[in-house]
Formats: sequence, C-alpha cells, structure tokens
Amino acid sequence: MSDRPEHPAYPVGLRLTGRRVVVLGGGTVAQRRLPALLAAGADVLLIAPSATPSVEAMAEAGELRWERRAYRPGDLDGAWYAVVATDDPEANAAASAEAEERRVWCVRSDDAEAATAWTPATGRSEGVTVAVLTGRDPRRSAAVRDAVVEGLRDGTLAAPRHRTRGAGVALVGGGPGDPDLITVRGRRLLAEADVVIADRLGPRDLLDELPPHVEVIDAAKIPYGRAMAQEAINDALVERAKAGKFVVRLKGGDPFVFGRGMEEAQALAEAGIPVTVVPGISSSISVPGAAGIPVTHRGVAHEFTVVSGHVAPDDPRSLVDWEALARLRGTLVMLMAVERIGAIARVLVEHGRDPGTPVAVVQEGTMAAQRRVDATLATVAEAVEAQDVRPPAVIVVGEVVGVGPAAPAAR
Repeated sequence: MSDRPEHPAYPVGLRLTGRRVVVLGGGTVAQRRLPALLAAGADVLLIAPSATPSVEAMAEAGELRWERRAYRPGDLDGAWYAVVATDDPEANAAASAEAEERRVWCVRSDDAEAATAWTPATGRSEGVTVAVLTGRDPRRSAAVRDAVVEGLRDGTLAAPRHRTRGAGVALVGGGPGDPDLITVRGRRLLAEADVVIADRLGPRDLLDELPPHVEVIDAAKIPYGRAMAQEAINDALVERAKAGKFVVRLKGGDPFVFGRGMEEAQALAEAGIPVTVVPGISSSISVPGAAGIPVTHRGVAHEFTVVSGHVAPDDPRSLVDWEALARLRGTLVMLMAVERIGAIARVLVEHGRDPGTPVAVVQEGTMAAQRRVDATLATVAEAVEAQDVRPPAVIVVGEVVGVGPAAPAAR
C-alpha cells in the first residue's frame, strides 16, 4: 500500500531467513527494527560501540551477533540488507555509499532520500502481513496500518478468502455485555462463524453485524424465564459441527466462570468435535471496575473471592462455605445473587462479618443501562427491593466499595 511519494517505491516482501542483515547502530532505531528482522529469521550482525539495554539483551540471548565497535569499510560484505542508524552522519554516508557499491538494499534512519529502501509500517494478523508506505509521513503510515490490522483482527474489514477452517466449535467468552469488551480473537472467530449459539448475557449487539447466511440460535438462558436445556445446547453444537459447520458458542463473561463451558467442551470431546476455547473478560472483575470499584486496593484488600449465589445458603445443594467466607477480610464478589442477597447477607453477619460492611450492587454492568446501588450488609436486602434491582447484577462486599473518588457513602 503506497501513497505515491515523490519517488515512488516498489513494494516487495523480503525473505531474509538465514541471510545476513547488517545493522549499524544500537540505539532506539535498532531497538525498533531488530525484532521484526529476528522474527523473519535473518542472520543479524549488529555493529555498534554501545546499545540500549533491550538490544543488549537480544545479543546476550544469542538472537544476534554484536561487534562492539564503530563502522568500518567492508562491514557490508556478504550482506543482503542493511539498516544504517548510527549517530555519526559521516559513518552513515560512508556505509550508504558502500551499500550502493555492493548493491545491498539499505535503509537510512537519518536521510530517507539517500536510502535505497524504506521501512514500511507493518502489522500482522492471522498470517497476513500488512505493510504501508506513505512517503515522508510515517505517522500516517502507522495510522493506516493500525486501521487495517484492527479491521482484519476483529472482522470489521471484509476480506473474503478461501478459508481452511474446518468444522468445529469455538467457545467464545463475550465479556460482560459491552460489545467493545469482547477479545480481538473472539470477535474475529465470530465473524468467521457459520452458526452462532448465543446466550442472553453475551454481547448481543454483535449479532447484528453477522452476514445473513449465518444461522443464529438463541440459547434463551433468561433468568426465571424460558431456558434451553443444557443438553439441547450440547446437541445443537454437536449437530451443527457434524454437518460441517464452524460454530461459535457465544457466552457471557468467560466460558469457564459459572458458564458451564466445560460441560459443553466435554460433550463436544465425546463426540469427537474439535474445540477452541477463547477466554473472556469476567463480569466478576470488569463490572465492579466499570462502576469504579477495584476488587483489590493497596492497604484495603489483598484478596478477592468470587462465588455464585444462585443457590440459597440453607439449600442442601449449595457448595459454598458461607461461614468460611464470613471470616475472610478481603473482597467478596457475588454473581447471580440478587434474588437471595437477603439470606446471604444474614448468613455472613451471623458468622462474623460486620453488618456495616459496604455493599455495592451493579446492575447491567458495562451496558447503557448500568446503575449502582450502594448499601451495607444490614441494609442491602431492603435497598435491592426498594430500587427494584434485577438480574443481571454483580454484588461486591467489602471496604473497596468506598475507595473510589466518586463512590457514594454506604447507607
């Protein structure tokens, strides 16, 4: 990609594996250029009296050879490519002249017009290398590069290809709900899907971006409403994958944090279906953060515990040791606990937690309708009822609730 500078450049990809590349100068320019040269498999010779700590570390790790001296005529003998980046203009000019004489492509950091090669702004995504040249405007090159790479990664840049992806399933954690908080990999796989089986708590706005041919199945996991049985979800995943489809199971938060993701992975493994797990941002951390609450804070809380509150404390099916949790000094984060917060608060207080402990309930965290209700363990049940708080909501218990600069006082 070129913006046709005054002297147009001919874009080409160099295969440098095993070929000598000479880098003159060990400063910040070399520090930026060396990683890409090493990644390309080049046999790098660095010539410089000194180097930055990062460049020195590359040499100490054996990634390149370093001769600690200034440039001397003949240093480009046998080179295929040279990067001239010393702070000595005379040495740079001499090296550039040697490169011209030996027909070695040469990049000059101090004088682009005197160079025989220019370094483009480059980026990579899924086997695609993007290189952008805009003449004398490197910032524009970087901006165009970033826009193209981001579009390829998140699927917003249409780039049809004869893809080699076969049938299978990706369990994708969609994050807490805001479509901007899905991972780059998750969004890219979503853009490649033939079938999407989505939960209510996943980033629903992203479904509108899917092409018309993509089959979208609503898993209908709506609290206290219709629910698609887990077995039916497993069957749908297996059925579509066996039909040769690439299926994305779009889940809220992280697939393995109260998401039954492992149950689905096990069912797919038993059916011989390949599975890719893409972690997601868990609402247990991101929602408090979005509401201005750090789950840990120096001098306040050095630990946090995440528990599910979907089963009441006195229910025999409960696997949570509420008595032990009451004795902890750190932060307690509860998911799926709105309906039972009164019983949970009572148990925590009964087993030693201070009834004045601050509590924050964050409903629809990271979404446009997000709201925060503050209370204490003694008053949270009343506050939730009075404010008509409904799922999904994350409940945070602990002194961290009050550390934010804009946090309201606990009631």
